[in-house]
Amino acid sequence: MLFFENMALRRGKKVLFEDASFIINPRDKVGVTGANGTGKSSLFALIRGELEEDSGNFSMAGNVTISSVRQETPAVETSALEYVIEGDVELVEIESALAKAEAEEDGNAIGKLHQQLDTIQGYAARARAGALMHGLGFNADQEQLPVSSFSGGWRMRLNLAQALMCRSDLLLLDEPTNHLDFEAVVWLEKWLESYQGAVLLISHDRDFLDRVIDRVAHIEQQHIKLYSGNYSSFELQRAEQLAQQQANYERQQKEIAHMQSYVDRFKAKASKAKQAQSRVKALERMEKISAAHVDSPFNFSFPELGHVPSPLLQLKGANAGYETEEGQVTILNKVGFTLLPNDRIGLLGKNGAGKSTLIKVLAGELAIQAGERVEAKHLNIGYFAQHQLEQLHPQMSPIQHLQREYPDATEQELRNFLGGFDFNGDKALEPVAPFSGGEKARLVLALLVYSKPNVLLLDEPTNHLDLEMRHAMNVALQGFEGAVVLVSHDKHMLRIVTDDLYLVADGGVKPFQGDLDDYAKWALEQSTMERRLNKEKADDAPSDAQPDMSGKEISRKEQRRIDAEKRKALQPLKNKLRKVEQEMDKVQKRKEELDELMAEPSLYDDANKGKLAELSGEYGEVNQRLETLEEDWLMLNEELEGA
Repeated sequence: MLFFENMALRRGKKVLFEDASFIINPRDKVGVTGANGTGKSSLFALIRGELEEDSGNFSMAGNVTISSVRQETPAVETSALEYVIEGDVELVEIESALAKAEAEEDGNAIGKLHQQLDTIQGYAARARAGALMHGLGFNADQEQLPVSSFSGGWRMRLNLAQALMCRSDLLLLDEPTNHLDFEAVVWLEKWLESYQGAVLLISHDRDFLDRVIDRVAHIEQQHIKLYSGNYSSFELQRAEQLAQQQANYERQQKEIAHMQSYVDRFKAKASKAKQAQSRVKALERMEKISAAHVDSPFNFSFPELGHVPSPLLQLKGANAGYETEEGQVTILNKVGFTLLPNDRIGLLGKNGAGKSTLIKVLAGELAIQAGERVEAKHLNIGYFAQHQLEQLHPQMSPIQHLQREYPDATEQELRNFLGGFDFNGDKALEPVAPFSGGEKARLVLALLVYSKPNVLLLDEPTNHLDLEMRHAMNVALQGFEGAVVLVSHDKHMLRIVTDDLYLVADGGVKPFQGDLDDYAKWALEQSTMERRLNKEKADDAPSDAQPDMSGKEISRKEQRRIDAEKRKALQPLKNKLRKVEQEMDKVQKRKEELDELMAEPSLYDDANKGKLAELSGEYGEVNQRLETLEEDWLMLNEELEGA
């Protein structure tokens, strides 16, 4: 599908990568990783045709439809649903031509265009667009609101829905989870698992990467290297390479020892809850992969606290919400919540349920409407929220931000501390105005760590942070001696950092009995149920009956029986399709193995001519088999859809 041959790409005088030779096949799901500025987004721009390679060759198979997410959304008055539908360009063109044909009363053209609409399933397009919007967190009432009425984050969700609406062969996603909540991320994972095209994905959410991708294209030191497997597999492979460097290996051992001390402390209460067992497993996995981060530019930890009061913070029968012109709106009702030293609490709940409201109340930024908020005498809260990035002083440097709060600290002490957040040399002295979102987030976190908090309230702290900074933050939080309350759509961080999960729903806050996988299932069930209820409400049928094709009315019970019989009749066809998919996965895996074997330079030495001929022959057979299976798959799908 995509072919890169000894390709180089530059931005200005800077070489992003060179000598890049690899192939992206149909149905590959590739995570594109690398430090900020290494060329991930530029690679996407090259594929979209916005940039040209500086040397070598990039080519693409013919008739490939590419879909990617717009980075800006015009403030148009088009309804949200119609805006999403515009992502299906072919559908929009056919509908436009149909409107013209109808205006001209061209019966022949009308017939052909209706046939084209049927071929691309255009009559189901609005239902498909509605399902995409619902999965990404929109409710039925929002479908008809103008795009201009939505905030920036929700407009980005509309852009994502529009990209998914396109019936594409290749999907380019650059940080698609940044503006999504936990439930929408879970839904997107499921959607991408069933997507039949190729995916190139840039993301700093490692759990999301693990569940979606089967290959990694890692950009490092001006080269792109492909790894088979998901992100965890990539880390293990890369760790093996890096562990050969003795100096870096010693630093890895220090991180492992740091993490092990936390595991030892935690195991004493690992039997308390199912999520605790999940957390221990996650920590053990982190222990294995930690060497993949030995070259990280980030290295910091929270200071020792000494005595930590208990309890630190309490809510007793607290009501919380906001004021409107009509009066008070209560989101949380009669909440009881106690925060103790070493508590590690992750807040779960759908968007708008009150997670951020609870965090603001705990932080003292939002006054409660009723009840009581009780602070310990020596409470010191470290609060991180996205709005704090805008509260940085644009003309002040990172050093000046710290000096303003801590005038007695020496400049060298502050420089050493900021170096752990990768503000080294002149960077520590530069004004923050031109800093990226990630750099500003790192500075806010640095200010928070230096303040020696005994309570951390973190509301989506990983937005804008790359994978290396997220790893460093996870390690630092494991050594933190105070209490943590965390809201995050980063499932890996929730698994690694939290001991207990609390569900914010229906105006209450209560412990969630299960782990994150249980919550993901629960959230999907709730979403499906909600959509079903909305569909039933929207049903304009005057009775509990509906007409069949003969015009007679049949009850819903009878309709369910008929539907069940249809599903039963289709089962053999579904079984065939499943077998074909399983064999395709097996053949695709062998193709990837052959890709790696044939990428070895030594294979092309004269001494290995026989081996090269053998692999080339098998490669041709595998490709032919894959094409046959894909044709079988398409035929079975068409047959299934027709049935």
